[in-house]
Amino acid sequence: MTRTLRPRKSQPSYAILAGIELDEDGAGPSKRATVYADDDGESGSDFSPGTDRDAEGEEEDDEEEDEDEDMGSEEDAPKVAPSVSVAPSQRSTSVLETKAQKIRSLPKPSLSRTSKRQQYVLPTPSVHHRHRAVPLYTRTGRVERLETRPVLFNTPKITMSNNFTQNVKVADRVNKSWGYNVGPGPIWELVEDRGWYKEAAEKVPDMDSDANRRPKVYQNILGKAGWKVLSKSDAAAFLPTDVVTTEEGNLKPPPPVPCLLGPFDEQTEAKIEMFQSHKLSEFFPESTAHLFNAGAPVWGLDWCPTHADDRPALQFKQYLAVAPFPSASHSPEIGIKVARPSYACIQIWSLGPSHHQTTGGNKYQELDRGEMKCEIVLCLESGPAHELKWCPLPSHDDFSTRRRPRKLGLLSGVFEDGSWSIYVVPYPKDVAPTDDASQPAYIHLPEPLLRIELEETSCWTCDWANSEQIAIGTTNGIIAVYDLGPQLKEIDNDSALIMDILPTHYITVHQSAVRALAWIRAPPTTATGGPRTNGDPTVIASGGYDGMECMTDIREGHGSVMNRTRDVINAMAFSPFGGGPVTIDHENIVKAYSASPSMLGRGHTLLEPQGPVWSVNASDFHPQLAVGSADGCCTTTNSLRSTRRGGSVPFFIHKIYQLDYSRKKGMYRMLERFLPQETQDRPATKAKASKTKPIDDNNAAKEQERIKASSAGTGAWPREVGVHRVTWNSCNGLAASGLLASATASGLCRVDELWGRWIKGKVPYGGIEHIRWELDDDAMDIDGASDDSAGSS
Repeated sequence: MTRTLRPRKSQPSYAILAGIELDEDGAGPSKRATVYADDDGESGSDFSPGTDRDAEGEEEDDEEEDEDEDMGSEEDAPKVAPSVSVAPSQRSTSVLETKAQKIRSLPKPSLSRTSKRQQYVLPTPSVHHRHRAVPLYTRTGRVERLETRPVLFNTPKITMSNNFTQNVKVADRVNKSWGYNVGPGPIWELVEDRGWYKEAAEKVPDMDSDANRRPKVYQNILGKAGWKVLSKSDAAAFLPTDVVTTEEGNLKPPPPVPCLLGPFDEQTEAKIEMFQSHKLSEFFPESTAHLFNAGAPVWGLDWCPTHADDRPALQFKQYLAVAPFPSASHSPEIGIKVARPSYACIQIWSLGPSHHQTTGGNKYQELDRGEMKCEIVLCLESGPAHELKWCPLPSHDDFSTRRRPRKLGLLSGVFEDGSWSIYVVPYPKDVAPTDDASQPAYIHLPEPLLRIELEETSCWTCDWANSEQIAIGTTNGIIAVYDLGPQLKEIDNDSALIMDILPTHYITVHQSAVRALAWIRAPPTTATGGPRTNGDPTVIASGGYDGMECMTDIREGHGSVMNRTRDVINAMAFSPFGGGPVTIDHENIVKAYSASPSMLGRGHTLLEPQGPVWSVNASDFHPQLAVGSADGCCTTTNSLRSTRRGGSVPFFIHKIYQLDYSRKKGMYRMLERFLPQETQDRPATKAKASKTKPIDDNNAAKEQERIKASSAGTGAWPREVGVHRVTWNSCNGLAASGLLASATASGLCRVDELWGRWIKGKVPYGGIEHIRWELDDDAMDIDGASDDSAGSS
């Protein structure tokens, strides 16, 4: 009996859906139904002959930057090749053929897509969007704002105002008004606290004040037992040293740093010893900056938070933690743990009121610029710190208590022994030497309060989410999250060193060491979609040595690629005003990305320093971004500037100072008083220009001059001039939000008080009361209808 074949039935054809028409018997493709229109006659293949791939790569890079702009024109939209008519088949038209006809109009393969470097995991919105700062959650209640310009070491005048998320009108006016800041620092009228911590007191009187939004924590923790005061000779082993030794083989203290200070061509040489500071008002009458020497390259820098109720008792003194390396030649290796004890130090500097205040004279002499002083040197055995972070909420003792020594705060850091540790820092006044008040107190802390060590890797970077949750980036690409609240709340004076703590999350995100990370400090949502303000944040932005920039939701257990570049990601910061992380991209570009669902993963360029970026920092109180780079420049820019093309407000980049070094003379030079620089558009590539108009000799010469004038210079710089760390004071109220600290590889550190100004000196919308909608006037809405009219009316 012969075998019979089953009858052929009509089945859906994927060939038809792909635009390939079958023959009458349905046996296979007979001819292509779709012909792509290719005006250039190229196949789009990387291996096709006669194609200038370098020119196309430059063109793609130029087009990619155009996508970083706010609005794309209709002329820039991808053109779809017209569908080519196909001879109809003898069969009757089916539903599948109808669908196939709809998909035959496809873009030609050579067209660039929205994402050209790689396919991102995060969704990419349309290129026709506007880059506007979108708040990650809507906060209820009111906020504090300043009534008058703040003065250092004086009680600020504060009043309550409408929150920027009070309604759409207030949010739009506040964000637009920030765009009219053309100064190096924040505008004092607009500064407000946009930080969020789950510890904030709710449903209490005056819950919107700084004292309740940033309450004291860990009042149960006392000073760690075992500390002792060292003499200067005993502490010498912990202090920075010179790169050479004496004839007997003993370590020498670091030599003074010679530096030229003052106006250009009128500079004076100053030799700054370790622990010595200088007021730059000696060289610039209007300057409020301070310069001091930590003795060696500094990689750890952070401001100590103080509670609002205790600031008057401290005379509004600010404390700064500084972590230098053991010497200028010290070079740690990634993932290599040093054996304990490894001697190093952390210096606690203070910025307080001057003891000898000059009165009379001009208006600059009447201001108290304060003075910098090294109060404490913490002598540690965990090795030098690679990064320092205070507990973000005030953890000091009540300064009216009689217990001695009182606690200044909890200071954490990543140390060269591969650990992440927390130290209890004593209040400087309680341990200050009685014989010589000009010298710091040397305090030996043999053990930390808490130490986290991982056997298979080393801790490399860290960031606090709040006073309880910490994220640690390791040298093998893993991000570990710890909940420290239960352990720290049970500590008493007799508690032993805490080491047996396990992570709540242990997620592999990068293929190599995690260089920088930052929490996206926004509350999780409830089942109804509202913010759960008593919960912990769940999203971490990180960057590593693999060039990947990722966002990781710890509830999902894996990272999502936000961007990829062929460089090490040295810096990552979260901006509450920008609504997302700020990090670096290729060619030293600093970009701000959005974490809002409507703009997730989309970024736009803020500035492009002339050297590799070491540090980026954003504030909780204003949108000014600080950047430290390897070319010795400390720069700031406004991250909320208007993104409209051709606006009336320029995109200013403010260079606060630049540090130079002469290898021949062995001398440094610090330059300042730079004019603001406007962000230059990148020059168009020759390949793209050739398509628009033919380039003759005259046009080519003009094009080369334009490229030379607008292109940023590149080169090599001495490692001694690199600005390793920059940090805004984001934990001591509105009046101190303009303080910017920076640290360099030379050991020189600097503190600047920066404030902004309105363009043309005019407040938009008729005043801060109208910006905040404190006065219900619909008439002022006319002045703020457009970006241009708001600032120039």
